[in-house]
Amino acid sequence: MATGRTHRPATRSRGIPEATVARLPLYLRALTALSERSVPTVSSEELAAAAGVNSAKLRKDFSYLGSYGTRGVGYDVEYLVYQISRELGLTQDWPVVIVGIGNLGAALAGYGGFASRGFRVAALIDADPAMTGKPVAGIPVQHSDDLEKIIAEDGVSIGVIATPAGVAQQVCDRLVAAGVTSILNFAPTVLSVPDGVDVRKVDLSIELQILAFHEQRKAGEDLGEETAPPAAAPPAATRTPAESGRKGPDGDAPAVMPA
Repeated sequence: MATGRTHRPATRSRGIPEATVARLPLYLRALTALSERSVPTVSSEELAAAAGVNSAKLRKDFSYLGSYGTRGVGYDVEYLVYQISRELGLTQDWPVVIVGIGNLGAALAGYGGFASRGFRVAALIDADPAMTGKPVAGIPVQHSDDLEKIIAEDGVSIGVIATPAGVAQQVCDRLVAAGVTSILNFAPTVLSVPDGVDVRKVDLSIELQILAFHEQRKAGEDLGEETAPPAAAPPAATRTPAESGRKGPDGDAPAVMPA
């Protein structure tokens, strides 16, 4: 079976834009759901709606794959599943190491979607000696001292970092030095990597903050005029002592200190 070390996806050599590559997994997820329901064909409008994009963008994306569908019939679901899987490199076996087996790392180790999407968890690695040998999701945890040997033996090119932020860069440096060229980073920090190494960052707190922003915005829209900002205060030079929050020279309120 081919491994991630010796084969790379065809997308870069075929000049597929990064924005299109980022949408291919969305199409694949929607197509897989259709395939599981034994749906033979799908129109661009139906598939675009399922993937959350507009149909014109979908047709443009598929043109990079050389797939144009059939007028009046649509796209063949099974063929598109194969075609997108091939472009993403999912018809190969991609061994993955997960470094940092805390709550998040353990949850990732137990995620069943890896195997069905072309990824094999080759090793779980942690720096805590107490974790060494402990099975997590049926895989024994190995000590971080053996990181380089594990990567070499399993031909690993994808690493997942689920460590605390303070050690993430050190782990990243070791992964890169050992030959890992793609990293999925769950640590809440920005990693510095050399050219030729791809990093995808997953920060759950940032995503929640973005959702909080939208929730606050929606709440403001619901309130309407009630959220209008108060009238601007008059310039300090034109305000009376009462307006400025002071009681005058005989009052006991302190004067406002200069900024």
